[in-house]
Amino acid sequence: MRLAIRHVTHYDFAQPAVYGLQRLRLMPKPTHGQTVLAWDMKLDGAHCEAEYDDQHYNHTALVSAEPGTKSITIDCTGLVDTADHAGILGEHSGHMPLWAFLAQTTLTQPGAAIRAMIAPFEPNPANPLDVLHVLSGAVVDAVRYEIGRTDSATTAEQAMTKGAGVCQDHAHIFIGAARALGIPARYVSGYLLMDDRVEQDAGHAWAEAHVADLGWVAFDISNGISPDERYVRVASGCDYREAAPVTGISYGAVDSELSVRLAVRQQTSEQ
Repeated sequence: MRLAIRHVTHYDFAQPAVYGLQRLRLMPKPTHGQTVLAWDMKLDGAHCEAEYDDQHYNHTALVSAEPGTKSITIDCTGLVDTADHAGILGEHSGHMPLWAFLAQTTLTQPGAAIRAMIAPFEPNPANPLDVLHVLSGAVVDAVRYEIGRTDSATTAEQAMTKGAGVCQDHAHIFIGAARALGIPARYVSGYLLMDDRVEQDAGHAWAEAHVADLGWVAFDISNGISPDERYVRVASGCDYREAAPVTGISYGAVDSELSVRLAVRQQTSEQ
């Protein structure tokens, strides 16, 4: 499937920015089941200082605000060919050792609620793939999808206690639970072609767990499926903070307003 993506992030500052630096993870990379045909990023009110691949092999750009600017626009467009591999990415690669994905982070650390959910599961299960599918269902049963109850700083345990959250929360709970069971897991950010619309409110998030003889296997907990050709994988990390599309700091702007426009559509051969 060929997917056309347009992702525009716009900041308006109440006062001219004196200084600002942002870390962008917005460019997909070729991986199993994914070929990037074209990708372009245009900046207005900022310029790129450096580009590199981080410890998770995410393509990363460091962007600084132009002094005195009152707005910044990051406009990304691209074409990606995708294929359905039942969520299987294959063996581990990258700078991070596999055991690093067993360590909990502040966002994934299980508390009493998550530990109660996984109490019926055996640690280091003999059939981890079966356990992970059951775990995915258990997470979404315990935490209904509801916008506005959580934010980017909400931890897995907090979302579990609330009983409500979004794809980021589902991924964090799944990752924390998998690690507690002895299964390496990581967070993934990317794009999803929706069945009912082109324009979207935000990107999507899911999780990957490492299974012997298969390698990394992806789970979209919120939708109850393994990612297929409708998904574009952009960045991964130990949690949201290491895979967030945009992170950064700014000084001299008392207040700012953020708007995001995202469109994902299937491109036919005639287009």
